[in-house]
Amino acid sequence: MSRETIRPFLITKDEEGNFRLTVREIHYNSQGYPLVTSQLQEEIFKSAAAVRNFARDTFKAQPGQYATQ
Repeated sequence: MSRETIRPFLITKDEEGNFRLTVREIHYNSQGYPLVTSQLQEEIFKSAAAVRNFARDTFKAQPGQYATQ
C-alpha cells in the first residue's frame, strides 16, 4: 500500500490551454486503503492562479493541497 499523500485539488490543463479543477474526496476503508472519488468542476480558467483563487474561495483550499498534472 502506498503512503503517498493524495492532494484534494487537482489542476489540469486541457488541449486548448484552459485550466480545470478536479475536487477529490478521500475516504479510507477498514484496511486503511484510500478510496478516491473525483468531480471535475464546470468552470474553465485562463491561469492556474485563477484556479487556486477559485478553490480557496469556494472550497476553503489551503496552500499545499494542490496537485498538478
